[in-house]
Amino acid sequence: MYYNGVYHMLYHYNSYVAIWGNITWAHSISYVLVKRVNLGHALNPTNPCDINGYWTGSATILPGEELVIIYIGADTEIRKFQNRALTKNISDPLHREWMKSPHNPIMTPIDGIDASNFRNLITAWQALLKVWRILDGRLRNGHGTTLFFSK
Repeated sequence: MYYNGVYHMLYHYNSYVAIWGNITWAHSISYVLVKRVNLGHALNPTNPCDINGYWTGSATILPGEELVIIYIGADTEIRKFQNRALTKNISDPLHREWMKSPHNPIMTPIDGIDASNFRNLITAWQALLKVWRILDGRLRNGHGTTLFFSK
């Protein structure tokens, strides 16, 4: 994501080995996309809805220039949930610290959706009526479905 003159890269990271497991989200920045600066972990598994690691997600710029991450976390049974984290200090141009929403998970699988495959959402956006919307492609009852969440 390009924001305030800086490219932000949030990505899966296992700090112990080069295989799946112990997945956190790392955060790097770059000014020219040739060299990057590692800012460490953006998110660590600490909540019941993300304790077993992170899957995909996306970042969105909110009104007032605040950043939000919508990310997928897994619980101890590998059920996936949509969660939210906000930049902790909006005046920090590098957004080094993130805080998880106390309302996580913000979305859970609906009837007919396998909770172990509830992931890969598309970036959130705010509509003209100030309603947040998120699209997600999914199998529901054995058929391809586009889910549309709004709040």
